[in-house]
Amino acid sequence: MSLPGRHSLLWRLAGALALFCLLLVSLYADVGRLLVQTASYLPESTRQVLREHAREAEAAWREGGSVGVDTFLEQLREREGIWAAVVDEHKHSLSSMPLDEAQQQRLDFVRRLDFPVGRPGSTPTFYVPFSDGQARLVLELPQRLDPRQYVELWELLLQRLLPALLAVALAVLLYRLLIAPLAMLRRQAAALSSGDLSARLGPRVTQRKDELGELARSFDHMAERLQGTVAFQRQLLRDLSHELRTPLARLRVAGESEQDVEALRQRLAREVLQMEKLVGDALELVWLDTERPRLPSEEVDVARLWDVLRENAAFETGWPVERMPCDLPADCRVIGHLNGLAQALENILRNAIRHSPQGGSVRLGGRREAGDWLLWIEDQGPGVAESELEAIFRPFTRLSAARPGGDGFGLGLAIARSMVETQGGRVWAHNGEPGLRVHIQLPAT
Repeated sequence: MSLPGRHSLLWRLAGALALFCLLLVSLYADVGRLLVQTASYLPESTRQVLREHAREAEAAWREGGSVGVDTFLEQLREREGIWAAVVDEHKHSLSSMPLDEAQQQRLDFVRRLDFPVGRPGSTPTFYVPFSDGQARLVLELPQRLDPRQYVELWELLLQRLLPALLAVALAVLLYRLLIAPLAMLRRQAAALSSGDLSARLGPRVTQRKDELGELARSFDHMAERLQGTVAFQRQLLRDLSHELRTPLARLRVAGESEQDVEALRQRLAREVLQMEKLVGDALELVWLDTERPRLPSEEVDVARLWDVLRENAAFETGWPVERMPCDLPADCRVIGHLNGLAQALENILRNAIRHSPQGGSVRLGGRREAGDWLLWIEDQGPGVAESELEAIFRPFTRLSAARPGGDGFGLGLAIARSMVETQGGRVWAHNGEPGLRVHIQLPAT
């Protein structure tokens, strides 16, 4: 099984999970190391407090001697609730109270202010030298100044809260990445099912390059197809009902008029034939638009096909074959469905003949362009206004009934375009000199 493309959601999800794990491990290690480092040494503010105690002890010693030291130590115990002593360079107490054996031993384990605090749970003892470098203040670290007092809380936050916050951040990221577009798709699908055919997901989702972007583009394409099909069928139904009223009205008038039976029969046959053709063309147009059939393709010799079509047209219209020349190169062969291409060319040919002036001609030409053949059928009629060149391919479009052949149903060019598009081609028109030129582009063999 091949791996998905580089824009697949698989890689985004894998990246998000890898980032989550990397952040979790990195933050745990870095923050843990910073926490240990912060809790292992006295901050500068704490050192300043202890130096201030040493200055007060030195002032008490210089001003009051042993009595002054006793007073200072008593006040310090009341303020901080700690044991403290003032000793000389030989570790002899400078207060009136000598040190007992346990306190003497304690002096062997004092540390400087820049030394580590020690393991959690212990009560470290620091010394701060006086300005003369001889005497010093020895004291326990006050509980309120112990940098380790919040270590357990920080460890709890690091081990519990930080992973939870990262998990929430990952959940928000995954929601924005996956759930939010799906929720939008659900809302638009509900709107579409309720009859709002204009519901679309929009560029925010369709411009994504992953599977959700493909799904969004498919949904918008489906919605556009559905909206276009419904609008087309509604318009077709309105136009078809309007077109059927005219022959029915003529039949009703003919039935009410006083004419012989044979004339009425001929009128009835002619109008029924027109209605059959109208309904048949309309149904075929609906079939092409809604089903979009995939017609089998084959190699088609366009010049030979044109010979057949112009012979049929000559028989039906009375035009001589010479007025429908073919200027195609001998190697003009395209890939298409023979019957479908024949119907498209025939509709365009009939439309050109219908709008040609007396004595005019209809010419088939073409040239090779890369992997396609560009064909065109041009007449010598009055042409079409530039603003109406696209409108002539819409069903039931008749620009002017005053034009030659202006009484058609307006379905021929619409069917021709739909038929060619089902074969992977294109149909468009522009005005020639003179007349109208209808282009057909189809893949070459």
